[in-house]
Amino acid sequence: MAAAAASAPLAPRARASVRDVAEATGLSIATVSRVLNGNAQVAPATRELVLGALEGLGSAAPIARGHSRQTGGPVFVRCPYVLTDYFGLIVSSIAEELAANARPMLLDAGESSQSRHPLGQMPMRAETSGAILILPPEDAAELGALRRHGFPFVIVDPRTRAPEGSVVVSAAHHQGARALTTHLLDLGHRRIGVLAGPDEWLVSRERLAGHTAALAEVGVLQDPALVSSVSADVESGRVAASELLARAERPTALVCFNDKVAVGAMRAVQEAGLRVPEDVSVVGFDDSDLSRATTPGLTTVWQPLADMGRLAVTQLLRLISHERVDALQVELGTRLVVRESTAVMRSPG
Repeated sequence: MAAAAASAPLAPRARASVRDVAEATGLSIATVSRVLNGNAQVAPATRELVLGALEGLGSAAPIARGHSRQTGGPVFVRCPYVLTDYFGLIVSSIAEELAANARPMLLDAGESSQSRHPLGQMPMRAETSGAILILPPEDAAELGALRRHGFPFVIVDPRTRAPEGSVVVSAAHHQGARALTTHLLDLGHRRIGVLAGPDEWLVSRERLAGHTAALAEVGVLQDPALVSSVSADVESGRVAASELLARAERPTALVCFNDKVAVGAMRAVQEAGLRVPEDVSVVGFDDSDLSRATTPGLTTVWQPLADMGRLAVTQLLRLISHERVDALQVELGTRLVVRESTAVMRSPG
């Protein structure tokens, strides 16, 4: 059924009914129930309409009927990406920490999972005690619905701004990016290209803000023409870096979203007949195994990925046990790792 264009306001009351939500949105009771119960066979626009109405109701929203939650049940871990490098380290640490606490894990991984909507089903799965969501693609309405149902979950590195009151664990991306750019500035670089991550990712914006803050400290404004948004993979880095290096005034250094993008950038430098770091300095982010396998070795930022996974488990188990968490949002410190891919700036020749 097609979604209505807009929903009428619902009068606040102790608890609204599914019928109330259906009348306000112009949808059928069956459709509202399917959204409420996490059924995947619902059009995205319809789901958004219903979740918006439910979110507006807050504690007065209807709740899907289910069984009492088992606090000792398995933990649902959602990581809808390929489990290599960054994601694999986080998931592995989560699995080990859950095992140490005699807690089973239900893993939902792989990029094909991004088209599914498993979170809406979590409040109805009585056997699932909570969830850890790694860079979740779900919007604030879907995540907010979990909070409204009282379902315990922790977000690791939110992809977008997390709903108010959510428990979040992440690395200090702003701090890490700022340290990278400060390192390049100390080497004399001023014309710095940036291969930023996807525009819609919160982490991309935080790292770009850290880079810009470092430039501002020395009175340099980032040239928008030297900033490119790329996917977080080698080929995207190579293509974007090639375009920047082809400019009449090419950058003397490239700041890359992650180590994979940096490897692509290093290839682009070589294809342009230039050298790293003699002609162009290149830096990455993550300190993955890839950064230690490049020639020259890649200057990058170490992230405490294993610690993030372990802390996410600790925070979730506290939520499940109705214990107090010390902080809703925790940023773990990063560390600059200087290798051979950066050098004192030379004038482009």
